Amino acid sequence: MFNGRDFSGWELTTKPVATVADAFSLKPDGVIASAGKPSGFLATTQSYRNYKLHVEWRWSGKPGNGGVLLHIAPGEFDRVWPVSLQVQTKNGNAGDLLPMAANSFAEPLTSAPGAETRIKAHTAPDSEKPVGEWNVCDIVSRDGTVEVTLNGVMQNRVTHVTPASGRIGFQLEGTPYELRHVELTPLD
Repeated sequence: MFNGRDFSGWELTTKPVATVADAFSLKPDGVIASAGKPSGFLATTQSYRNYKLHVEWRWSGKPGNGGVLLHIAPGEFDRVWPVSLQVQTKNGNAGDLLPMAANSFAEPLTSAPGAETRIKAHTAPDSEKPVGEWNVCDIVSRDGTVEVTLNGVMQNRVTHVTPASGRIGFQLEGTPYELRHVELTPLD
């Protein structure tokens, strides 16, 4: 999804406003380094519906919080986060799903009723690799069903995801991290 030369086809939304160069850089061997700040997200300019998304990520220093945003759509924001389904990469919670802003799905949340952060926790034992090692996340989105596999372990599945399509992005939530091998395969 990244061309290896620049960030064409991507746009950054942050508070306070920043440039892509302030928040992300390209390193050798196709690695994308995130500064982790300011708060916001880098998103594709194109929307997607049925696809397999392969992402490899690791913490480049102290572990923290981050996520992959699926089906980013216009509409209300939840603080700085758009309408989207977040695949959590937060250290210790990788594979959790968070319906952001007006996003929803059919399965019940595992967070307390009325909690500020709505969560459906991952369903298998933690499969995140130790800090500094590359994690492999495969996400399949097909007709409103999203499945998340982390390092070969199915961690979560939701159905009737609304919206069922949209842009794809990566969060900036205060902690530097690195990405590589970000690949999208259409399933239509």
